[in-house]
Amino acid sequence: MAFSQPFPLAAQVQKAQQPTYGPDLAVRLICPDCRDPNPNIVEEYGSGDLVCGGCGLVLGDRIVDTRSEWRTFANDEGDDPSRVGAAADPLMEGMEQLDTVISFRDGGSGVARELQRAASRSQGSRSERNLLTAFRDIGSWCDQFSLPKTISDIAKQLYKRSDEEKLLRGKPLEAVIAACIFIACRQAHVPRTFREICNLTHVSKKTLGQCYKALEQAFNLSPGATAQQHNVSSPTTGPENLLVRYCNHLDLPANVQSVCSDIIVAAREHGIADGRSPVSIAGGAIYFTCLLLGIPKPIREISAVAGVSEGTIKLVYRFYYTEREKLVKEEWIKDGRAEMSRLPVDK
Repeated sequence: MAFSQPFPLAAQVQKAQQPTYGPDLAVRLICPDCRDPNPNIVEEYGSGDLVCGGCGLVLGDRIVDTRSEWRTFANDEGDDPSRVGAAADPLMEGMEQLDTVISFRDGGSGVARELQRAASRSQGSRSERNLLTAFRDIGSWCDQFSLPKTISDIAKQLYKRSDEEKLLRGKPLEAVIAACIFIACRQAHVPRTFREICNLTHVSKKTLGQCYKALEQAFNLSPGATAQQHNVSSPTTGPENLLVRYCNHLDLPANVQSVCSDIIVAAREHGIADGRSPVSIAGGAIYFTCLLLGIPKPIREISAVAGVSEGTIKLVYRFYYTEREKLVKEEWIKDGRAEMSRLPVDK
């Protein structure tokens, strides 16, 4: 006698059938006031209410919005990215913006390494990978420098355009990125000096200057906007533009910045300390203003913030002290804010 089971049971045990739950499709939602057999029920996701379209009676509240999390402006032919990945980046138009991350945990078999290598090869061309690497470096360096996202976006646009037009072929990637960040800071009126950019990116000042000059001539850039005329050159960063950061780092009062800015403008009009770098003039002017207003601030701190030597600050101070009558306004002395006697003869 053959059995379908190798060891049949003496008596078949009847299993208890679990009850199944589901929506009752015979129940229809109608408005109790209208009692229309074909009701017009409207789901207002903005307020979370279920409203009758005929009389406006609220039939339910706190309904769940089952639509996509954000709006999509894709056409009918394109894919709907509303539920896949982050928002589309306009700087990466025409490139695959979805990444595949492979775990390193493979139990020591080495499979993960091979999969990562195959995934990196299949992600796109070499130029696209280099562009993604540059964008990643620009974002990380701007974060280290505490720069806003607008500057990061401007730097990415400059790099993408220079990469498409092959403006800096043969230059190191770090130098091109540093030049783009430097130009982006000037475009957004948040100037940074060459020395600060070099210390951040570890690029030599000579290489950074070459890349900056090439991009400036190719794009015809000016601070704040693109120059419309070809004969417009980008002016250098003025020392008064550096006073805000320097005074904030030194914890100086607000009146020091305004007085120091007026002194720098007056010195430029009279040709005092011409030819000096903006960083040196800013450091010397802050030191001169602190002594004039009677605010004690060691020259060592000013030198550390400005990034110039103490001898350079003292040299600019001597230039200002010699022409102090032209730089100090009479109203400052009448108000009691400034006193000429506070200025030492030689520091």
